[in-house]
Amino acid sequence: MRKKDSLEYIIPEDMKLYLSNYGRHFNKKMYEFAVSNMYKSGGQKIQPVNKTILDNKMKQYGVVLENNTLYDGCYAWSMCEADYLGSAIPNEQYQALFVKNLIDDPDAVDGQIFNRFYADMCLQGIPIDWEEMI
Repeated sequence: MRKKDSLEYIIPEDMKLYLSNYGRHFNKKMYEFAVSNMYKSGGQKIQPVNKTILDNKMKQYGVVLENNTLYDGCYAWSMCEADYLGSAIPNEQYQALFVKNLIDDPDAVDGQIFNRFYADMCLQGIPIDWEEMI
């Protein structure tokens, strides 16, 4: 059996404080920071959606998010818009279903979306001012 790697020793103190408040989920500031780093393939910036807009989009397409925490659904919507909408995801109805699949994935670990975002930031060398995000 393979021993799980522990990254605990490299978590900055301010990140630990963020995690103690929000877990591995997006608060509003972190979500807005994340979206500020999102672009469509043609270089067009993504505009953040608020929770009301997301809820209205989900209702419009009859999609109910059961495990949405804080701004995770907003992040999933924006990430899908940046990376998949217009190619693998043809329209907003499928975008809503994509968000549902991502948010309510039954075998995903808690915080999987945030973990992916954080890994991307680290690998791209984009620093996060954790103190600013709290």
